[in-house]
Amino acid sequence: MIPKSAGDYAYISAAFGPFPTFLQLWTMLVIVKPAGNAIVALTFANYVLRPFYDDVDCHPPSSAVMLIAALVLCLLTFINCYNVKWATFVQDSLMFAKVIALVIIIIVGFVHFAQGNTGNLSNMFEGTTTDPGLICLSFYAGLFSYAGWNYLNFVAEELKNPFRNLPFAIYISLPMVTIIYLLANISYFVVLTADEVQSANAVAVTFGANVLGGVSWIMPVSVALSTFGGLNGGIFASSRLFFVGARQGHLPICLAMINVTNFTPAPSLVFLCLLSLLYLANTDVFVFITYTAFNEAMFIMLCVGGLLWLRIKQPNTKRPIKVNIILPVVFLISLFLVVLPFFSQPLETSIGAGIMLSGIPVYFLTIYWKDKPLAYRKTIYVVTEYVQRILYSGPQEDKVG
Repeated sequence: MIPKSAGDYAYISAAFGPFPTFLQLWTMLVIVKPAGNAIVALTFANYVLRPFYDDVDCHPPSSAVMLIAALVLCLLTFINCYNVKWATFVQDSLMFAKVIALVIIIIVGFVHFAQGNTGNLSNMFEGTTTDPGLICLSFYAGLFSYAGWNYLNFVAEELKNPFRNLPFAIYISLPMVTIIYLLANISYFVVLTADEVQSANAVAVTFGANVLGGVSWIMPVSVALSTFGGLNGGIFASSRLFFVGARQGHLPICLAMINVTNFTPAPSLVFLCLLSLLYLANTDVFVFITYTAFNEAMFIMLCVGGLLWLRIKQPNTKRPIKVNIILPVVFLISLFLVVLPFFSQPLETSIGAGIMLSGIPVYFLTIYWKDKPLAYRKTIYVVTEYVQRILYSGPQEDKVG
């Protein structure tokens, strides 16, 4: 029904119009996407440096972590700007690194289990809290590992036969990823104690050090390659969101342009890179996870609510892909991910909500207000001209490559 790129942005726009759509885009722009990319880049840097710090309790210096994270952000931005085929090759190739690392963890864990090493499982849930707010926050951390589950929707316009291939990819990938992650976590708890899992800066490294001996370096290398691929996917998909948002008039028009040689959304890619670099100043990834997960849960809930609203509002519209109505109704249980954190972590959650609400005056000043001053229009024109010259970009004519 909505074969457009940009994922949730396109769906909220179709269901509820420009205002909530802009707030979603603003939140993704200011915090969710750049902070999410920064988290993955910092994770990559931690795992790259891990082999040089053999002691589990010895952590890499934050300056080195930030430098490597910045380098990988710039490198992947360049790859995505230069050739989209390179970007997809990186994505496809490194997917296997992630699967191999997880399969190693699963096999080793189940070998330990078969040998009767089940002591850690007996007290795995010892000390578990029943506080609903804290349980909700644990969902935030857990769900972040599934970030990217909806990235394919961000590039729907670039898919061949999306009405067939998009559902097909979802039906295969989501159950497979869920099962692999579940088995990997069980393996962690077979080998490691709950305290070791909780205190580890890099759980896979601790796991490898405990069971792989001289080849334990395989784990940080494999996870680093995995996060490299994950970051590449985040950059690829997020840039399309800003590209489509600019094309709809919700962001400066220069972000809706493509490089005239490589047919990639270079302005959006560079803009996303600059924002992501800003978030590297804080290496505490859990703060970012709280901010981003709250906002993302809120807009995903709004998106699913939009599906229900369109079923009521446009019941006779042709739907090449029709979702069973039970699924979105059950999905709305994510409402608790939005409400409960206000009680358990009111400061962090309020900051996340404040970031979203800060988009209201921006909307009325830049979108709703049509008769803008001449100075404003000239500034936008000058910025657009400079972006076109620097990134050799122009308006889209056919498609993004």
